Amino acid sequence: MKLENDFLCVEIAEDGAEVIRIFDRQKGIELLWEGDPLYWKRHSPVLFPNVGKTYQNQILIDGTLYPTSQHGFARDQVFNCVESSAGHALFMLASSDETKKVYPYEFKLFIYYQLQEKELKVEWRVENCDERTMYFTIGGHPAFRFARRDEKKEDYVLKFPGKEALTYSLLDPATGTGRPEIQHVLELTDGTCPLTEEMFARDALIFDGGQIEEAWLCHKDGTPYAGIRCDGFENFGIWSVKDAPFVCLEPWAGRCDDYGFSEDISRKIGIISLCAKDIFVKSYNIVTR
Repeated sequence: MKLENDFLCVEIAEDGAEVIRIFDRQKGIELLWEGDPLYWKRHSPVLFPNVGKTYQNQILIDGTLYPTSQHGFARDQVFNCVESSAGHALFMLASSDETKKVYPYEFKLFIYYQLQEKELKVEWRVENCDERTMYFTIGGHPAFRFARRDEKKEDYVLKFPGKEALTYSLLDPATGTGRPEIQHVLELTDGTCPLTEEMFARDALIFDGGQIEEAWLCHKDGTPYAGIRCDGFENFGIWSVKDAPFVCLEPWAGRCDDYGFSEDISRKIGIISLCAKDIFVKSYNIVTR
């Protein structure tokens, strides 16, 4: 599926309803990571029904343990495109016998994409079709490639407009789950900090508490390159792979389990609770300049 306007050309795959290309037509630059498996095979997966990892790769729901995979199963499912035009597309994934083996709820997940001049709006709509309350987390994972092949992380800075400092936590290396009891400070100068390889020595940086409403990948001179606008998101992740020429700016509604969490999913900190027959809606924008 292709969306186009005067500013952007966007391609979306039915596999995972994943954006696989964002081309800036005015600058002639590919903004989205191309999915080279040498570093990371994905581009911009939708994370559902769990962001990140659960402790010991399982969740407890109403007394039953279910196996989980990192970032959930939606990114590996084929969505149906139920509506499209040159400027927007709507994809849908419904629960099935297969999904209920790992996640017992009846649901529909809609992913809506809309071009808005130099921005791409991404909207999630989760419908609880079940007769009981449904619990989940959901997130975005867009990877922005560097403008030139010879560039490295040190050629870029991160910018968080209006911020003086941010606090973040890291993952437990053995389980991939959160250690929020240990907080680190990301010092900023005029809202910016250098992008470095060392930032990701222990995987992703996790920002809780709704700290980030806007994040930018900028050239070293401060010129904006690509960014995320995500008002009202409780969590945010920043991630890359060693020596990889990209960085992921990830708005999350909820996140991975904390280390050692083994209670019912309903008691997880930050879990989204959706009553029977209710609808959850959340959106963010990928922004170019």
